[in-house]
Amino acid sequence: MPHFTLEYSANLDGLVDIGATCELVRKAAVETGIFPLGGIRVRAIKCEHYAIADGRKIYGFLDMVLRLGEGRDLATRKTAGEHIFKALSAHLDPVFVKSKFALSFDMQINDKDTSWKRNNIHEALKVETVNG
Repeated sequence: MPHFTLEYSANLDGLVDIGATCELVRKAAVETGIFPLGGIRVRAIKCEHYAIADGRKIYGFLDMVLRLGEGRDLATRKTAGEHIFKALSAHLDPVFVKSKFALSFDMQINDKDTSWKRNNIHEALKVETVNG
């Protein structure tokens, strides 16, 4: 259940291809080898209304949160998080050059006792793998 949510300031339109950014995060998550392929979700939410620092609209942000299920130790989570953040940060280097920009990434663990899911994607991927 790795679910990535990217919230970003509307002033990034024209500076960042958000669709490509979502795909980059998805690929980086796969590369870690710790997430089930069928559980990876990456979504982006544009924030039309925001206030940063002294209120000038010259500042931009992208805040990514990863929610994941329990079961991975701290070292594994840190290694995966560092890999994903490094890829995302490098992808956004041009934004840092062209504008005043803040990038953040937080990882949150869902409590299995208060997290409900229903998903048939895992099974579909298994069938595709077996049947080609």
